[in-house]
This record gives sequence, C-alpha cells and structure tokens, in this order.
Amino acid sequence: MDLTREVDILIVGGGSAGCVLAARLSERPDLTVALAEAGDDTPPDAVPEDIASRYPGRAYFNPRYSWPDLRVTLGAAHLNDPARRPQARYEQARIMGGGSSINGIGVNYGAPTDYEDWHAAGAEGWRWADVEPYFRKAERDLDQVTPGHGTAGPIPVRRVPAADWSGFTRAVGDALAAMGYARRADQNGPWEDGVMPTSVNLDEDWRRVSTAIGYLDAAVRARRNLILLPRHRAHRLVLDGRRILGAELVHEGGTMTLRARRTIVSCGAIHTPALLMRAGIGPAAELRALGIAPVADRPGVGANLMEHPATNLSCLLTPAGRLSQRDCYHIQTMFRFSSGLAGEPPGDMHVAIAAQSAWHALGHRIGSLVMWTNRSHSRGTVRLRTADAEVEPDVDFRLLSDPRDMTRMMAAFRLCAAVLAAPEMDGVRRMVFPVYLTDRLRRIARPGARNALLLEILARYVDLTGAHGDAVLRGLAARDVDLETLLADDEALAAYLSQATTGVWHASGTARMGRRDDRMAVCGPDGAVIGVEGLTVCDASLMPSIPCANLNLPIIMMAEKISDGLKRTL
Repeated sequence: MDLTREVDILIVGGGSAGCVLAARLSERPDLTVALAEAGDDTPPDAVPEDIASRYPGRAYFNPRYSWPDLRVTLGAAHLNDPARRPQARYEQARIMGGGSSINGIGVNYGAPTDYEDWHAAGAEGWRWADVEPYFRKAERDLDQVTPGHGTAGPIPVRRVPAADWSGFTRAVGDALAAMGYARRADQNGPWEDGVMPTSVNLDEDWRRVSTAIGYLDAAVRARRNLILLPRHRAHRLVLDGRRILGAELVHEGGTMTLRARRTIVSCGAIHTPALLMRAGIGPAAELRALGIAPVADRPGVGANLMEHPATNLSCLLTPAGRLSQRDCYHIQTMFRFSSGLAGEPPGDMHVAIAAQSAWHALGHRIGSLVMWTNRSHSRGTVRLRTADAEVEPDVDFRLLSDPRDMTRMMAAFRLCAAVLAAPEMDGVRRMVFPVYLTDRLRRIARPGARNALLLEILARYVDLTGAHGDAVLRGLAARDVDLETLLADDEALAAYLSQATTGVWHASGTARMGRRDDRMAVCGPDGAVIGVEGLTVCDASLMPSIPCANLNLPIIMMAEKISDGLKRTL
C-alpha cells in the first residue's frame, strides 16, 4: 500500500487509547485507518516475556519501553525555592499498547461521582450513565463476583484467589479488619470503602492483555483497511490554515508525511500537549516567544496536569510473609478509604498492598503499602522548552502543592504506619521503613544480570545480619530517614513528603474537555480540538479531573466512546 497517499483516519500514538481507536474505527471497511506508534510493536504472537508476565515490575523499568530522555519535576518543594528543582526520570510508555503494555495491570472504573464531575465541568455526555456501558463493552470479567460486568470485551478482568495471597497480604487485611474496615468482594462493584481484591487484566493463562493484544488481535491486524506503523514518531502536525491535514512521521528510513481526513492525537498527557503546541495550538504568547506562529489560542493546552501523588511505606518480610514465588502478581489486594476531609468525596484515598516491591531478590523480601490521593487537587503544567521536536517538554507536576493533598497524604502515611505496626503483622514483618524512590533506586531496579546478582547477595546479607542488615536497607531505601521522627513531627513529615512523593504514572488533564466557550477547555466533549478542523484528541489529556482509578481502563472506556461517535459521524 502506498503510504504517501491520504488515509481517512491517522491515529498518532499506539497506546491504550490508540489501539482501541484503530480496532474500532477499522470495523468500518470504508475507512482506511493508519496507526503510528513511536515504539516497537507487540503483536500477539511475539509479545516480549516481561510484558506478558503476570508480574509487571520488570517491564515497567525496562528502558526499551519508555521515552529515554523524559525527566520531570514531581513535588512542589521548589515553588518556595525556585533554585532547587530536582528532576526525576518518568517512565512514560513508548511501545505499542502504551501504558497497558507495561503498567501495574490494575483495571478499575473509578467512582461514579468522577464522571458526574466531568459532566459538571462541561464534558456533557460523560456522566456515569453515559460511560458505564463502555466500561462493560471493554471488559470480559472472568470471575463475575458481582452482577453486571461485561462478558465479551477484549480486556479480561480477574482477581487473585484468596488461597494464593501472601502472608503479608493476609496480615494487612487482618490489621485493617481489626481497625473496623470491611472486606469487599469487588473493586469494580459498589463504590465502598474497604479491603478488596485488586482487579487485573490477566487472561485465563494469567498473562497480561494489553490493548495491543486484546484489541489488535490477529483478525484485526489482517484487515486490509488498517495500517500499523510501529517505530514512526510524530514530529509535527501538518496544517493548512486552521485545518489539520495529517502529520509528519519520522522513522528509521527518514521522514514521511501522511495526510488524513481526520487526525487523532493519542500521545498521552505529556506528549499530546507538546505536539499541539508545536503546531501552534496553545497559549499564544508562549508560542510566539518560541518562534511558533499561533493558530489557535488555547491557554489550557499543557495546563491542568494531574497525577495521583503517592509514597511508599515498606517493611522487611520474614519468610512467612513472602510470596511463594517471585513472578506472581504482587498487588493482590487494595484498600480504599475516605479521608473525611471537608468537601472530599467518599473513597478519596487508595492504598495498594504490594506483597513484593521489585522484581529482584531484595524486592521479594520487601512488602509495601503504596498510598495515594485518589482524587487529587494539585495541578501542574507541560510547557515547551523549544520548538524542536527532539527536545522533551518541561513537565512540572507540583504534587502536594494543594494543601488538601498534603493533609490527606500525612494522614494516610500515619494510618499505614499504624497498620504495619499492628499486632496482626507480627510474624510476617521484621522492620518498617519509608522508601524514597530516587534515580539511584531506579538504576538498581533496572532488570539485568548484574543487578540480579548484586541484589541476590544483598538480600542474603540482610537476611543473615539482623540489625546491621536492617540499617543498610534503611539507608538504601530512605537515606536514613527516621520513621518515628516523621510520625511525631508534622513539619518533618510534610518536608519528607514534599521530597519523597512521586506519581504512579497517571499523568492526565492537559487538553481537557469542556464547553466551547470555556477559555481553558481544549477539546469539546467529542474530543475535537476547539479552534481547528480535522483534529481530535483521545487519551488521558481529555480528563477534566482525575478519576479515583488506575487510568488504563478509563482511557480504554474513553477510546471506546469517542470511536463510537466518530464511526457515526465520519
């Protein structure tokens, strides 16, 4: 097929949304659909084993699958001291299937009130009643522990049976039950506080099903009207006045311009706004300062950047607390609770109960409570440093910059400390310590034979040397931060959290939906970019507010809904 000719639809970005869009839109045989992805393909018969594995910790830290030069500012401490602005690596996926190929494998809807809030913010047609059918359309729930789940969708959903839970997982559940928290059967059932099995997208053989596998199966890939272009990165959008004509794609053989009747940008909440701004769609004054001629003055492009602020509190596990084998799914249960802070919805806090903290031998000996604000208020920005498409944008999340987020994270940290100190944990944990996820720890977490050997030696040393090994581990994980000091001193805890809080790779909101008369809205409720023609956005950028969920399934839902609308109107 001559790829220089015009196609009907060009999808830029083959992530969680892009693969769904390609599969659904190519169901219309009269539409020629091209999907361009900057990273490698993962066809169903050639999925790398670390991506297919039920344990996701290897894939996420494999540098082959993410943007190599992307660094971001996470916390907001620098707002009071601009000279101190530490940056960290941010593992944004660059692989077919996007985040669904390398994420933590959690699949959940969020709260019904999340989508009522989207509607109230101007995203008309995105209420819970509007979006629920698309969640059901996407899923194939293998357990059916509560009624109403989808049974025929491309994404399998299941839960790790209680018989397979680790001693740590069980003990945390017992400690929370002793504190009065209920046990629930289904994370995607009624929206209630409690401890519940984590819903995961693992198939009947306990293998990950990304959107590149579930939606782009062999039958879909065989369609003559679908063109897959892995290792094709969008350098720029092609314009004629205010009309988008397609995109310039860079690949190993050079550069190709692909024209399209409709271009859909699905590059994620960091790279989507960057691509729009390089095309002149964004805050006009900033674009002029970079030598970019404004086409549509939309100040909301790159604004409203959201994440779920998170931090870890961990413990060294005894043999009785550990998983039976390293490559099991490790977040077997989760804990949802309400902060009770005025104005916050029910279930505004989340704790992932991780029975293993990394792929290696030392991580197998560490259990963690990963806490985050399910509904965060802090907002950051994505800004261009230059018009050069080879330069990553300036990304500043400003996590915990909103006092409501800091207040709730402090309370969550103290609650998790109480859980790990509870008598129910006796016999499964040796010591408790905070974890500061530095670039040093990221380097250690990088899969490889050398790291595996070194960490096997360190794990055995920690096992055998008692208090001395404990001290070595604390120094490695948290720079000798004293937990008791943090629990007793509000200022110390706030200072620690402002430095140690990370995201959970849930970037969102930077091209949000809203009413066309809302100056900060970038797209209408159908995803069409306001102020230009022929351009749609479909990814987490569209979210007006961040849902109380891991974002993969909401993004899949959004792509199902937007593709349904496009199929009716194109």
